[in-house]
Amino acid sequence: MDTSFIKGIIPPIVTPVTEGEGLDEAGLRKLVDFVVDGGCSGILAFGSNGEFYMMEEDEMEAALSVILEQAGGRVPVYMGVGAIRTSKCIRLAQMGVRLGVQGISVLQPMFIRPTDEELGGHIRAIAASVPQTAVLLYNNPGRCGYAMSQDLVEELAHTVPNLVGMKDSSGDLTQTMEFIRRNADVGFRVMCGKDTLIYAGLCVGAVGAVCSTANYAPKLVCSIYEKYEAGDLRGSLEAQWKLNPIRLAMDKSSFPVATKDLANLVGMEVGKPFLPNLPSPPSQRDNLRRKLLDGGFAVVD
Repeated sequence: MDTSFIKGIIPPIVTPVTEGEGLDEAGLRKLVDFVVDGGCSGILAFGSNGEFYMMEEDEMEAALSVILEQAGGRVPVYMGVGAIRTSKCIRLAQMGVRLGVQGISVLQPMFIRPTDEELGGHIRAIAASVPQTAVLLYNNPGRCGYAMSQDLVEELAHTVPNLVGMKDSSGDLTQTMEFIRRNADVGFRVMCGKDTLIYAGLCVGAVGAVCSTANYAPKLVCSIYEKYEAGDLRGSLEAQWKLNPIRLAMDKSSFPVATKDLANLVGMEVGKPFLPNLPSPPSQRDNLRRKLLDGGFAVVD
């Protein structure tokens, strides 16, 4: 299976919504163009910042159809699958493949805490349901309450033919590097999942990063990758330094509302988060605005 397309900067695209929490199709099309024109190498639908956990299956199908149509083959589109129940994950993965995604990203189930045997069976079943499609793991211990173990990832990477990579959002560079080292012999492609560690991840062998910040600063985020690939290590590091204050300011908002706040501040008009989340309070919104201005970004009121 050709996995060379799995690289670069991939935003977990936010889901623009109307005041009534319906899909804002025009806003989504505008955002797709924004991240593609900004240099992103792909789009992940229904990552954690895409609020997949808030959406019904028909809403996901409608949004994914718009993303795929607007992307128009310019970049690969990945679909995030993060349901707890295995059968639902299979149904969602097959829906994504039917619509035309190039990859499926599988998050470990939230709330429950499966054993390696249980988690391995869950992942194997999803991958087997879409055998001709690239499948990537999404390790997010901060949101799920537990991490994918190195041993399990190594076993799966070496025995599941279409399991070809992962996004590691552990924030632990040693863990990211070990996922890379232990599976390098099978060409396992690891993406960094922490926006503050894009440069560091590239230095230890990551092929790119999945970055929420690319929803509002795609050119800056992509420059970290592009400069690194061009051999301009100092320029890549300086771009990382420029991004970090903005990304770190997001932590004062409840998850994941700051991504939408910042996208709105740069003019993307993506609407509010799904309830019960609310936009950041005025003091935090002002903080986010100041960080954008300090970074040289134009903002709208």
